[in-house]
Amino acid sequence: MGRTDEAVTNVTAVDTGQFGTYVREMGPSWVAGAIAAGPATMASVLTAGAAFGYALLWIVVLSAVLGALAQYLSMRLGLLTEDGIVSVVERHLGDSWAWILVVDAVLAAGLAQLVIMKGLADVSAAVTGVDARAWGVAWAVVLAAGLAGRGYRFVEMAAKLLVSAVVLAFLASLLVVPVDPAAAASGLVPRIPAGVDGALVAAGVLGGAVHITLVTMHSYTMRARGWTADDYGLATFDVAVSIFGAFGAFSVAIFLVAAGVLHDPTVAADELTAVAAARTLGPLVGPYAEWLFLLGLWGAAVSTLGGNTVVPPFLVADKLGWETDISDSRYRAALVAMALVSAAGAFVGGAFFPLLVLVLAFGLVGTPFVLVVVLYLLNSEAVPERNSASANLGGVALLAVAVVTAGSFVREQIAGGLTDPTTVFVAAFSAFVGVATVALVGRYLRERVTALGRGVEG
Repeated sequence: MGRTDEAVTNVTAVDTGQFGTYVREMGPSWVAGAIAAGPATMASVLTAGAAFGYALLWIVVLSAVLGALAQYLSMRLGLLTEDGIVSVVERHLGDSWAWILVVDAVLAAGLAQLVIMKGLADVSAAVTGVDARAWGVAWAVVLAAGLAGRGYRFVEMAAKLLVSAVVLAFLASLLVVPVDPAAAASGLVPRIPAGVDGALVAAGVLGGAVHITLVTMHSYTMRARGWTADDYGLATFDVAVSIFGAFGAFSVAIFLVAAGVLHDPTVAADELTAVAAARTLGPLVGPYAEWLFLLGLWGAAVSTLGGNTVVPPFLVADKLGWETDISDSRYRAALVAMALVSAAGAFVGGAFFPLLVLVLAFGLVGTPFVLVVVLYLLNSEAVPERNSASANLGGVALLAVAVVTAGSFVREQIAGGLTDPTTVFVAAFSAFVGVATVALVGRYLRERVTALGRGVEG
């Protein structure tokens, strides 16, 4: 380690005198932010405002806070171990746990990849009139060529530019959208509207920020930049600005615009379309609202697709002992394969807004497991200095919110009856990761009890 353990683990490690350098050098969390601030989150937040007014403002705000906390804990594990999360899990927990993590994350990222590609292809078709399936194939080829040729830094550069542009657009819209302060304030009181729709949308909103894909990718994006424990201050600043700052502003602004302009009690969460959502920008750009919204959605989909594509190859390469950059031909081939397979998303039926919300909620179901993994490792011999009490308290609170929100979604899905393949799959996946999560918590508690017993005997 380049610093003493005390300096490395200090949460106040940000040096305000390095502000200019931090702004120039930040980046890895912006890739996570590009995935978080993508079309899936836009769909969830817009749906929340359109279907329920200001009622879910609390979870939109909470998603930014908890999203930053989740990335901070992930960042901390990556910097203190200076290794990929899968390698750390394999070394300290065992091969089986590493495979469970890989399967959990790859499944969530893979499903998201297909739906995001569907959204990008559908938007491209709406703008050009060319068949969406042709666009899906074309975008897959472009994505494969771009990632194989330029790798991670290309994704990071696009993420910074596109996220910043989308955030500024929606912040500007708040200047003309009529926001009801009293109603908005009432939306800060935690409650989930009754029924499957409320639980699904709430899980989707939280899943946009607290997602297994974002948590698992962070150690790899920092390694791609060559960051070590000496960059703790820069990495902390990176998380705060990109996730809490940019992503938080993005989510709250979109939600307030939707609640103020688009809200209609008759809107069903599973019926919102991209064209209907485009009306949220009407006060800002008048008759050009639909086109500007579709272009914004297109930009968000491009940046999100690029960021999401690198996640499964990162995890699989780490598990198989490959290098996690394009200098390794095996990793490059995995990138190309992931990009090309995503073309299948353009052939998926249905409206992509409801599918995006469902994918985020599904990802949230798999997130408690990875949060337990991160907290376990941060309180083990895997790191030179274990978590502080405040970091653990925040992590447990984050885990509790994720479990309750995901559990509410799963419970409502099952209550509706196991009548379709999607519901059955969600239930089966939930059972799998639920058992794994409980087993890992049990293992940690047994180890702690054993250690305390040895301490008493000593």
